[in-house]
Amino acid sequence: LNPFLSKRLELHSHSFCKTIPLTISPEKGHAPWPIDYTRETFAVSRTELAVSSVLKLFAGWSQNLYLFATFVVCLTTTIGLSSANAIESPMRKSPNVLLIMTDDQGWGDVTSHENSHLKTPRLDALAASGARLQRFYVSPVCAPTRAGLLTGRYHLRTGTHGVTRGRENMRGSEDTLAELLGHVGYRTGCFGKWHNGAHWPHHPNGQGFDEFVGFCAGHWNNYFSTALEHNGKPIASDGFIADVFTDRAIDFMTRSDDAPFFCYVPYNTPHSPWQVPDSYWNRHVDADLPIEARCAYAMCENIDDNVGRLLDALKENGLEENTIVIFLTDNGPNSNRYNGDMKGRKGSVNEGGSRVPCFIRFPGVIKPGTEIDRITANLDLVPTLLQLCDVPTPAAIDGDGRDLTPLLTGQVAGEDWADRSLMVFQGRGEKGAVRTQKWRAVQGKPGVWTLYDMEVDPSETSNVAKQHPEVLKRLRGEYEAFLKEVDAGNMQPLPIQIGHDEWPTVKLPAHEAELTPTPPDGLSYVGRSGWANDWLTNWSSPDAFASWPIQVVEPGNYAVTVEYSLKSATPPVKIELQAGGQKLTAGLSIAYEAALIPSPDRITRKEVYERKWKTLKIGLLRLEDDATLLKIRALNANNNPNLEIKSIALTRLKGRSSE
Repeated sequence: LNPFLSKRLELHSHSFCKTIPLTISPEKGHAPWPIDYTRETFAVSRTELAVSSVLKLFAGWSQNLYLFATFVVCLTTTIGLSSANAIESPMRKSPNVLLIMTDDQGWGDVTSHENSHLKTPRLDALAASGARLQRFYVSPVCAPTRAGLLTGRYHLRTGTHGVTRGRENMRGSEDTLAELLGHVGYRTGCFGKWHNGAHWPHHPNGQGFDEFVGFCAGHWNNYFSTALEHNGKPIASDGFIADVFTDRAIDFMTRSDDAPFFCYVPYNTPHSPWQVPDSYWNRHVDADLPIEARCAYAMCENIDDNVGRLLDALKENGLEENTIVIFLTDNGPNSNRYNGDMKGRKGSVNEGGSRVPCFIRFPGVIKPGTEIDRITANLDLVPTLLQLCDVPTPAAIDGDGRDLTPLLTGQVAGEDWADRSLMVFQGRGEKGAVRTQKWRAVQGKPGVWTLYDMEVDPSETSNVAKQHPEVLKRLRGEYEAFLKEVDAGNMQPLPIQIGHDEWPTVKLPAHEAELTPTPPDGLSYVGRSGWANDWLTNWSSPDAFASWPIQVVEPGNYAVTVEYSLKSATPPVKIELQAGGQKLTAGLSIAYEAALIPSPDRITRKEVYERKWKTLKIGLLRLEDDATLLKIRALNANNNPNLEIKSIALTRLKGRSSE
């Protein structure tokens, strides 16, 4: 019986929704057996909690009481498992977690939400096998939703306040779900679109994920046999991108390992560009719908099949019963298509921009067919998963979410669940909304607010602000107080950290640069506003420059590489890099026109196309720790307007060469 005493037992009171750690072990230095930190979970009633308190007193006395303590623990465990007040759950190891999120799939893009235009049998079955969160909310755009999902905190607290040019980055100091689970022995993997930072420590590997396969930008250029990355190194993929992510996730989940896993699969579809395999497109090509809707539905049906593959892998490998599966999407639909008569779509602070599907399955804990009509959010998933996984929440974490376990397990009825205010932000909060169970207050323009009674007017057709001024005043006050608390008006893109041992090469992409003067004067992005994968073009003034905010972690010499296209090198283009008081001037004398890579789009894209760029090492640049901005100029650009720059890479040199 002694090995049993050495375990750390987590006794849960589901009536109080608290976790009480109880350690029963010999005094330090007197353990006659190896300490085993395997953890078992028991469902207990209030009576058992009183017994556990007595045990805690007994445990510190003497070894003569160990046998007695063992007897009482075993007795209370037996009582707990048969207690009518306890959750019906056998002893189980720490559960695995499979967290699936799709990109731009709206609330209406599943069959079970009364959409007959597509078929999603696996998602519908997943919803029926556990809990469907009927009023589940996220941010109106991608990166903010992801930051909130992984931290349980409003994205403005994490530094994320946009989707490109560095505004998508999440602070490295944030405690992510991957880090919290990893600290207690979980294997962690992310397979898909990250979109919360491409550089260490903002990269997935710096935010708690042991393994990452995917891309870090807001969208990708090609979905078939494209270039991806594996833990910071480029790799070539084979096949449709969502299928590739599924293959990698299945491989990760089914590896022989006693440790539980956290597998995060953030698919990048149905985000554009509109690319999908023929077998799915052919089902919708002749439908009487806008072409964007047809392509979105085809992509969603591919997602459905891939979710099915993930679930089948769990079942076939004996993992189904002890794996929590969560499915959600990151914002409203990315085109005008069915969305349950809600107002707004992706990017909107109205209901249709942020209400999305969410399904949670945990066999033996969440009953099939559970319907939750209370308002919930992506912020709630961190505290909920920590509770379900028996992982204590560090006291230092200032979370904004709620533990939904009482709702999911039926311990608390919906009508007894306290109301709350959920906030939605665009940018730094210039636009936003506050949602309660009954009301939605909307700031559609800076300083202009409307109010809707969502119980009687779910489509937001009648502004009732004049009829209920006190409600609008209260909700607006909560919103403005929060913005003041996080000081959102002073947010700036996080500096790109350079010199980490874990990340010796840092690539500064064009779309993360700020341009001076304001485009199109002097130079510009090739696409609109510097979206992901854009490049710098239209250089016409030597005074114009692109700049990146940087933080030099390790001063020294850095090798500089430029990715560029130059239709004609007559005359050569002189470029200058400057950081702090240091400069590097180089000539681009090799003409190279970056060729477009063919893209099998179903619809003409708005995004830029993928190209094959010229890579050239141009010299060394000394970086000191006082350098906070790296600038690039084309000194004679007005003589050769053909220059296009995709990125600047800095590689830290070690040894004498860095002195």
